[in-house]
Amino acid sequence: MNTRHHPRFLAALMLCLLSAGIIVCQVALGEDDDDDVDSGKIEAVRFPDGFQPPQIAQRFNARTRPHAHWDRRGVPDWDPPAHMPKDVFTFVRIRYDSDGYRWNKWRTDYPDSDLNFSYRLQELTSLEVDPDGRVLELTDPELFNYPFIYIIEPGDIYLTPAETENLRKYCLNGGFLMVDDFWGDREWYNFKQVITEVFPNRKMKKLDLSHEIFKTVFVLNELPQVPALENALWGRSQGITWEAHKPGSEKPEFWAYHDDKGRMMCIICFNTDLGDGWEREGENHWYFKEFSEKKAYPMGINIVFYALTH
Repeated sequence: MNTRHHPRFLAALMLCLLSAGIIVCQVALGEDDDDDVDSGKIEAVRFPDGFQPPQIAQRFNARTRPHAHWDRRGVPDWDPPAHMPKDVFTFVRIRYDSDGYRWNKWRTDYPDSDLNFSYRLQELTSLEVDPDGRVLELTDPELFNYPFIYIIEPGDIYLTPAETENLRKYCLNGGFLMVDDFWGDREWYNFKQVITEVFPNRKMKKLDLSHEIFKTVFVLNELPQVPALENALWGRSQGITWEAHKPGSEKPEFWAYHDDKGRMMCIICFNTDLGDGWEREGENHWYFKEFSEKKAYPMGINIVFYALTH
């Protein structure tokens, strides 16, 4: 067995890192709208003093490391540890086909969210993290080298029979799938048809705040709903954090699939957009403080640690 990439080996490695200590804190902050979290809300990431969110990274460029093809434009860079350059957590985004007018929904928020989230994992936790991440298709043989994969905007997703079979095999063999950023009744209906083909004999389980995933690292006191930046700004005065033009998008929901041993192998983040909270953190201070810092990063970090330690 090539332990350098085996999902079970990486999970054990991350468990050891977790037990060694997580350099994050669960702090109930005050009520200052600019700097703190409102009382009774989610306990938040406490970013370092003097922290400034990095600029967005949209331009593509050649880089020296394999698989890295963009200019980070302000997102800090680092090198994997020399003693275990391959034994790091890698954020893997899945490339898929989608119906409708936006055929490339798989790349929503890319690469900004991937770069920023990888950096926050490296900065705020004891994980060693690949700074670049990867983009793979579900039929890529390398898929099974990574224990965590991410699918975004699956409301119009289309999977071939081969992709469906490989995703099922990946999850049942120890992999973990995170699904994020789709809204409303129509997108739920379309996605459910596809995911039911992946897991035809299994039922989704709805998660509530009592589940461990909402308190693995950061304690969340409400299900986090993160809107896209434009929707957040539009709805700010009215307290609207959902996509008002999509019926059925008002309340965030989190669902999971489990294997025969009860291990969670897939989490579905519905009516929330964690990826935008990662991607857009450097564009608006209020959005960063209200959604990135309080919700998107705590939930994302919780999901990764839960996936790697269960």
